[in-house]
Amino acid sequence: MENSMINNRTDISIVTINGKTPQIHDSAFIAPGCRIIGDVTIGPEASIWYNCVIRAEVNRVVIGARTNIQDGSVVHCDGPMPGVEDGFPTIIGDDVLVGHNVMLHGCILHDRAFVGLSSTVMNGAVIEGDAMLAAGAMLTQGKRIAARQLWAGSPARFVRDLDDAAVMGMRIGVAHYVTNAKLHAAATAEA
Repeated sequence: MENSMINNRTDISIVTINGKTPQIHDSAFIAPGCRIIGDVTIGPEASIWYNCVIRAEVNRVVIGARTNIQDGSVVHCDGPMPGVEDGFPTIIGDDVLVGHNVMLHGCILHDRAFVGLSSTVMNGAVIEGDAMLAAGAMLTQGKRIAARQLWAGSPARFVRDLDDAAVMGMRIGVAHYVTNAKLHAAATAEA
């Protein structure tokens, strides 16, 4: 799981810390300006877009297959603390859409979750599959969005259940980002 395309790039930082080196699948796209630090695993056909920071020096961050973390987002975690021996890793499943300028911190996003742009998801929060956190929302510590629910606001609250069209739209978005990442990978490799 070492991406040979990024090893010689000076516009991407892949940093080993505390003996942990990011593990990035060869088919993943890492855009220029990204900083990926520590105990990070990035799966097949995932895409990390321009100027994202993924920092895992105190716990781990896992990003699944075909998941996209869009431009300017920050992904972090928390280490062990009193009452929380395992701390708060950030675990992101497969086929997850994470919008631009999102903050993910010590949370769990199940397969096919959606996080709208400029949203925040805090420690211990969970977004289940085919569920959506609206743009600009804040999902506070320990809250859980059930499958096929839409939550919005700050703090986020339940709005409605998602219909089949909304769920299909999210799946189309995932496919778009897999294709788009290949175009950007080719374009940035030539730069």
